[in-house]
Amino acid sequence: MPTIPPKTAASMTPAKGRASGKITLADVAARAGVASMTASRAINQPDMVSASLRQRVEEAVSELGYVPNRAARALASAHSNVIVVLVPSLSNAVFTDVLEGIQDVLDADNYQILIGNTRYSDAEEEKLLNIYMQSNPDGILLSGLSHSPRVEQLLASSQVPVVSMMDLADKADQLSVGFSQFEAAYTMTRYLLDKGRRHIAFMGAQLDERTLKRAEGYRKAMQEAGCYEARLEVMVTDPSTIALGAELLGRILAAASDCDAIFCCNDDLAHGAIYQCQRRGIAVPEHVAICGFNDLPASAWMKPSVTTISTPRYRIGYEAASLLRAIIHKEFITRSKIDLGFTLMARESA
Repeated sequence: MPTIPPKTAASMTPAKGRASGKITLADVAARAGVASMTASRAINQPDMVSASLRQRVEEAVSELGYVPNRAARALASAHSNVIVVLVPSLSNAVFTDVLEGIQDVLDADNYQILIGNTRYSDAEEEKLLNIYMQSNPDGILLSGLSHSPRVEQLLASSQVPVVSMMDLADKADQLSVGFSQFEAAYTMTRYLLDKGRRHIAFMGAQLDERTLKRAEGYRKAMQEAGCYEARLEVMVTDPSTIALGAELLGRILAAASDCDAIFCCNDDLAHGAIYQCQRRGIAVPEHVAICGFNDLPASAWMKPSVTTISTPRYRIGYEAASLLRAIIHKEFITRSKIDLGFTLMARESA
């Protein structure tokens, strides 16, 4: 009787039907000993098959390293299970908190999240959307409300549901989750005015739409108090950093030596301004009060601790993803605009 040679890794690997050599659904089905349709159902609709059959298919998928073809699945089901998320920065703690909230919602439904970093650039946002739209996404989460005409055209023609994050839309039919950037800045400026400060400077960087709305809120409060002066505004397009906050402090004091408070458009700038005051021997808040925006973790532990606006970043991501999920699943929604508010954190620096 002839001896049957032992199975080797090569002999156990099913023959590939494609020139590319990629593992196919048919390979998985052959390994599991089921029909291709059954293997597909076990992968895409696991509740429709028995536990033992599902385990056989899962083992075959694991052994062969099979990666399901999402494009084919999307064509078959009219859903891709892909959500596009565009944020302006992946290094800024503000947006990493937002992303964490998004992931906690979408992971529960096994959505694939395509994250894009627009780098505060309209051109980059257009490029990313052009690429990601090829995945036939079920929904899109965008940062902010202001987009280029090309992006607006892409979104309108795609008919894909979109939820805007970080700010509140004026249009009733535009889905948005966030808070009023204008009101938050107005509230902080009023706080400084109520503390008796009159020569309050505004320090702005990046000059994205959120910074510009904060500047408008500052301006409105200063004008109402009869204290607004253009010389008290220092606005640059440079990316926001601690080092930039230190540099801009010098510019403000050179332009307005009588400055008695500085409202920084974010906490990075506020940290830099405080460090620079310490280097120069300028007492904070006795000589100049300094406040920030966003309440980054370090702000509560600085010396002096930073007065700032606390923003609900995680909840913005969580609620925006929940709203988008409800739209995709055609659930009834009670609000198209979700205002999560903000909190003024009064601390030592102001």
